[in-house]
Amino acid sequence: MEEKTIQQKLEEVRKQEENLLFKSFSNKDALEIGLLIIEAAKRFDKPVAINILKNGQSIFHFAMDHTSPDQDLWIKRKSNIVLRHHCSSYYMRLYNEMKNRSYNEFYAASPYEFAAHGGAFPIKIIGSGVIGVITVSGLAQEDDHNLIVEALTKFLNKRI
Repeated sequence: MEEKTIQQKLEEVRKQEENLLFKSFSNKDALEIGLLIIEAAKRFDKPVAINILKNGQSIFHFAMDHTSPDQDLWIKRKSNIVLRHHCSSYYMRLYNEMKNRSYNEFYAASPYEFAAHGGAFPIKIIGSGVIGVITVSGLAQEDDHNLIVEALTKFLNKRI
């Protein structure tokens, strides 16, 4: 199988962000999505930490055994990317990679506060915009991103 180009990956992530939208988003929804991510993460046999932030409040957080406080720092830094740009942290990673530039330098963003690495995805309400972020830390950045996309796809398809 051929490796996708950065442009192809960017297009794929953009489509994910356009399609994975909510009509509403409750704390109960966050719990269900968080549990879906935990179940999906088990197949990697590596510990992850998961956080779901809604309107500035952490409404779901789970750290598997053998995670460290370092993962909470990654969660915060990746979440800040989404809250600043209203797109996934993986999109910003790929976009800046394609432009051949450093995210932190270009946006004058502290690396202690912002990490353009995959694993944070916006919670977008149709007609309202971004109200929160779902973040996973512990796997390779593409896998962190894909865990969220997989859980959101499963959750949203169930609601239709």
